[in-house]
Amino acid sequence: MTGGVAPQTKPPLSSRLTASNLLREPLLGPLVALVLAIVVFSVISDSFLEPQNVSLILQQSVVVGILAVGQTLIILTSGIDLSIGAVAVFGTIVMAQSAGANGPVVALGSTLLVCVVFGALNGGLVTALRLPPFIVTLGTFTAIQAATRLLAGSETYRVTPGPLTFLGTSFRIGSFSTTYGVVAMLLVYLVTWYALSQTAWGKHVYAVGGNPQASDLSGIKSGRVLLSVYITTGVIAAIAAWAALGRIPNADPNAYQNANLETITAVVIGGTSLFGGRGGVVGTLVGTLIVGVLRNGLTQAGVDNLYQNIATGVLVIVAVAVDQFTRRRSR
Repeated sequence: MTGGVAPQTKPPLSSRLTASNLLREPLLGPLVALVLAIVVFSVISDSFLEPQNVSLILQQSVVVGILAVGQTLIILTSGIDLSIGAVAVFGTIVMAQSAGANGPVVALGSTLLVCVVFGALNGGLVTALRLPPFIVTLGTFTAIQAATRLLAGSETYRVTPGPLTFLGTSFRIGSFSTTYGVVAMLLVYLVTWYALSQTAWGKHVYAVGGNPQASDLSGIKSGRVLLSVYITTGVIAAIAAWAALGRIPNADPNAYQNANLETITAVVIGGTSLFGGRGGVVGTLVGTLIVGVLRNGLTQAGVDNLYQNIATGVLVIVAVAVDQFTRRRSR
């Protein structure tokens, strides 16, 4: 065949696997870190890879893992949500109190409504008043945390076994035992991944986070997209509240005090950029598992919880530093 343009071929694999190209793969680093952590802790502890311990890691990751999906959506839009954990805890109190008076269906519906209202409040303040998400959610975090204690009267509410604790129910797959909460967490990740990667809404979320001015010029309603993201985060917080009562059937106003920071940790370690428009929920799932593996492995190794927090903090700093370096190299 003569004339025309010769077909283009991909460069050899060796030329594509350069350090610069690898750094542009946000999921690669977290995956390598997860594998290394698993290898190290399996050497340190003979019981680390036993099915029972693997199941425990997954179960301990459920609540923060679900909340981290909502945090990912916010961070993809170049924002941050410091209130998502407080919203979920408030939801557990509403759920427990409503169940006693009106039954589980009303309790679940009331929790969903309340969490969506909080999400819409955050989104409305960010979009309508153009306030920084950090300041808005810091303010609502403080208010919601106080409102939770006022609503609960500083009491813990015991939840009887039933629909509200369903996500804590165990089932077996061969020799492996897990809970429906783990299934719910994976479903939340799957649905959100599909929405972000296969729908116009997902493309708009990335566009708004990556370059809001360009997205406005292209006809995207940035305000509506942001509001929808915060409302969706409220729905996710309600699911996390349900999962929390399945994990521990007590609605405690003082529970999950570090959930906000833990979700940010999972998102950042998972490769989602704090500057928006880059990353995704697959990386967040890996980041959640890294945190779960790290804490479980260090606990088995007899490391004090305070040192575990130090290790997690160092991981966050390293992840942000890598993100900064990658952005500079890609310019």
